Formats: sequence, structure tokens, C-alpha cells
Amino acid sequence: MKETVYDKIFKPKSYTLENGKTVKQRASRTPLILVMVFLAIYASFQVTGVDLSLILTRGNEFFVIIWSMFPPDFEFLPNIWKPLFDTIQMSFLGSLIGALLAVPLALLSSSNVIKNRFLNGFFKLFLSILRTLPTLVLALIFTFLFGLGTMAGTLAILIFSASYVGKLMYEHIENVDMGAFEAQESMGLSKVRAFRYAIVPEVLPTYLSVSLYAFEGNVRYAAILGYVGAGGIGLVLNERLGWRDYPSVGMVLLVLMVVVFIIERVSEYFRRKLS
Repeated sequence: MKETVYDKIFKPKSYTLENGKTVKQRASRTPLILVMVFLAIYASFQVTGVDLSLILTRGNEFFVIIWSMFPPDFEFLPNIWKPLFDTIQMSFLGSLIGALLAVPLALLSSSNVIKNRFLNGFFKLFLSILRTLPTLVLALIFTFLFGLGTMAGTLAILIFSASYVGKLMYEHIENVDMGAFEAQESMGLSKVRAFRYAIVPEVLPTYLSVSLYAFEGNVRYAAILGYVGAGGIGLVLNERLGWRDYPSVGMVLLVLMVVVFIIERVSEYFRRKLS
């Protein structure tokens, strides 16, 4: 066993086996890991300027606002339906088109299907760049390009969905057994047709499951996009918060929670069926 600096400080335990051979067991690295974690936490507190005493002294203000939302203003309910449906449609359309665009992006990024390092590297980098762009920033850019409304939000969700689904799918494709794909190619099929008959049946359940999960999350994200004018229920939420109309805010959040819960349960049901 090759000794490290840690082994010189914390001596390994020696054990003698029945055959007379001596083996050594390294000391646990857990203390060192814990020290490094605590040092990282301390450094993070110093750099970010987090003051835990403020949470103790002003944390109760959070509950003051929360309790101001109850009981929700049920008379405000008719004003919620249209922007709520806009949010759902925006999320669905953006998720659907984004998931469809993710297919060619994942295919071009898969090194075991397209054996071109430059092409693989380019599309992997392209997906990475898309994922680093916050959806809120994308929505803000699109509001400048196309004006206020749900189109900006739909495009922002579309780009996020394409990058998210594309990333997960090309990683899954690269782990697929390529025997069937190579056999299809040896029979004269093109890469696209070989991919269709050999790879698609393997990755389709995962693809549908990931796409449903992306849609599920996009419904929640879409509620925030209204803060930059990208349409949906976020506009109503931003307006009511601006007016300090907390009972109406409570009604919006209550309806949004119910809708998200229903979508999550339906999505989870279909994802279980696909797995």
C-alpha cells in the first residue's frame, strides 16, 4: 500500500491474517472531509456576508406576509383563469417544440452515432451555452425582440427545454449498446434509419419521461416569467404584489399550487407507465 501524507499523519491499522500475512487499513478520511466542508461553509459565509442573526430578528416578517394572504380573496378568482391558461399553454407549447428540437441536437451530440469529434464537440458546447442562459434572461431578451406577451415566454421555455432534454438524451444515447445500430448499418441502412430502428426503441421511454418532467417544471418557471413581461399568470402576481394586495396574491398562489399539483400527479403517472 502506497502511503500518502494523510497516512503518515494518521497511521493505518495493521491486521495479521491467519496465514501470517499482515495487511493495513487506511484511517478514515471522514474527519478530513468534514474539516474541509466546514472551512468551505465558513469561507462562503464570509464572502457572501450572510448574517444569521438577521434571520432570527427579522425572520418572523416572512410569516407576517404569509398570514396576510389568508384567507385568499375568492372574488379575485375570475381574473386568474385567462392568465393561468396562458401560462399552461405557454409551458406546453414551449416544452413540446423544445423536446422535438432536442432530438436532432442529441443525435448530433452523440459520439457513438455521429463519429465526428468536431461536430459532437460543437453541439455539446452549443447545448451547454443554452443551458447557462437563465430562462428569465432569455424571456427578457425576447420581450425586447417580440414585445410583451406569451410569445417571449414560450420561446424562452422552448430554448430551455431543448437544451435540458437534449443534454440528458445525448448522455443516455452514448450509454446505449451499439450492437443493434452497427448491425443495421452493416445491412446498408443509413445512420438516420439505423437510429430509428435500433436506438429509438431503447431511448424512447426515457425521452418521454424527461420531456414530461421538463413540462412539469416549466409550468412553475412560467409563473415567474411574467415579472419581465413574458405573459401568463406572473403578470397578475407581479401586479398584485406591487399593490400589496396579499389576499389576491394568496388566491393566485393557491390556484397555481393546485394546478401544479395536478400536473405533477398526471406526469408522475405517465412516467411510471413509461419506466
